[in-house]
This record gives sequence, C-alpha cells and structure tokens, in this order.
Amino acid sequence: MAPQDEMQTQDKPLPKGAITLSQINADEITFLANRFWAPDTANAHEPYNPQVIEDVYRKEICDTRHSLRRIMMLEFSQYLENYLWPNFDGERASRAHLMSIVAMVNEKFREKVEVWKVFEGNSDRFAVFFQRVLEACVEERPISPGIMREQTALLVFLNHCFNSMEVELCRNQAKRLVSLAMWSCLQPGRREQELNQIPEWRKFWKKLQKREKPEQKAKLNWERHFLQNLMIKFIRILESIPADGPVCEESVRYCERFVEFLIDLEALLPTRRFFNTVMDDCHVVVRCSISSLVRREEGHLFSQVSNF
Repeated sequence: MAPQDEMQTQDKPLPKGAITLSQINADEITFLANRFWAPDTANAHEPYNPQVIEDVYRKEICDTRHSLRRIMMLEFSQYLENYLWPNFDGERASRAHLMSIVAMVNEKFREKVEVWKVFEGNSDRFAVFFQRVLEACVEERPISPGIMREQTALLVFLNHCFNSMEVELCRNQAKRLVSLAMWSCLQPGRREQELNQIPEWRKFWKKLQKREKPEQKAKLNWERHFLQNLMIKFIRILESIPADGPVCEESVRYCERFVEFLIDLEALLPTRRFFNTVMDDCHVVVRCSISSLVRREEGHLFSQVSNF
C-alpha cells in the first residue's frame, strides 16, 4: 500500500457511535469495572456490593434515558458476565439488578454477539429470572417516560426469548406460555368452537385437565393468562394516547415494539398455533386500527407495522 493510501486509511472516520480505545480507557465505567468485575483485575476486586448495581443503573441507564453509548460501555466491560449474572439472586435481587440484565442482553442482541451461553450454566436461576421478567412485564404502573422505557426494554427482551426457541434454555421457559393450555383464558363458547374444529386438540385438552394438580393451579393459571394480560395492558397504554395534544414518545415506542412482538409471535410456528386465537379473542388488530395513534403524525410507523 502506498504511503498516501495508508494515511487515507488511518484518517478514515470511525463508524457513527463507535467508541475509541482512548475513550474506553478514560471512561469512569472502566475505572469502576477495574474495581469490581474486570477480568484483568480479578485478584484486586473489592467485595460484591449491590449498591454498585443500583448506582450504575440509575446513573448510566436511567439518567441517560437508556443511552446506547453508555450501555455499550457496560457491555464492553463484561458487566453481565462478571458482575450482574454471577451475583443475581432471584429472591433478593432488586429491580435495578433485573433491568440491568435485561439491558445487557438487549445490547448483545443489537451487537449480534453470543447471548445465552452465560446463562446456560444455571437453568434454574434463569427460570427464576425469567419469571421476574414476566411479572415486571404485566405489573400495573403509572405511565411515565422512565417507566415506559423500562417496559419497552422488557418487551424487547421477551421478544428475543421467543425468537430464540431453538435454544433449550429459552424454549423451556417460553413454550409454557403459548401451549394449548393458554386457551383456558378464552370464553367457554369460543374455546368449544375451536376445539370442535380439531378433535385431536380436545383430547389434549382433556388430558391437561386431568393432569392438573390443585397446588399448581394458581401458578398455571397465571402463566396461561400471561399473554392475554399483556395484550390487555398494551391496549390500555394504546388507548391512553390522545387524538391530539402532547403525547408520551416512550408510549408510542412501546406500542410500536409491541406490534412487532405480536408479528413475531404470529410468524413462528411454535407460538402462533394457539396464540393466534387468543389474540383474535382480544380484538387487538381492531383496537389498533381504530386507535388515535394511527391518525397522529407520531403514529406513522405504528400504522404501518399494525397492518398485519
């Protein structure tokens, strides 16, 4: 290569959003990682401190409105692998701890790097974590920009799990939400109508009823109603958007992501078989088409993706 060509290559601008080595070395996240979780300083780490996770989540994620650049820095420091997941306790972990893991997984998917390997060593702990995510997805909280950013992150994570059904870890958790048993949330008349169409499913339905243990009924009912309750929550958020006037941009973003989530569930054979009927029973498509958002300028993308 000629010297002039070499100089032009060196002067070539970095891709938008790229972080340089000097920026990484000078960043306070790097200094914090060196104290608590960086592999290069493993022999000098300070004891685990849950307050570190609280502070990082508030300062680097919440206060920056889920800044992509700050989350990239945390991912580069191996925050998930070396600090968040090894110290996750499903019974005692805070919401900040839960949401930090969600943010790191979403970032790994965005960067198209290996995601699930870090969780495969402890499937029981992942099951507890996944249940915490499900509960956070459907909990009723007031609509605000910060809360809607969290809800969107949870929804994106959930979609990644359903789109990773080839991974046993994810399949074991996701399949229980989209099995024939989810038809228990249908009106009896609608369920009978569907079962009459395919007698084989009626046989499976009767077997499910016989195998059900009384002590598991509450847990199973919660799982079977999860996606229905999630769609009801989506409709509530969608209908909170007025026809005109100020609108919460994060609510619009959540609605866009939710429709993408529904489209993906409909596109996957393992999920659409029984989910499609529940979605139809909730009249989601109709509610989207008559919503105020489709008539607003901010709803241009939503109106495109909701036409499914």
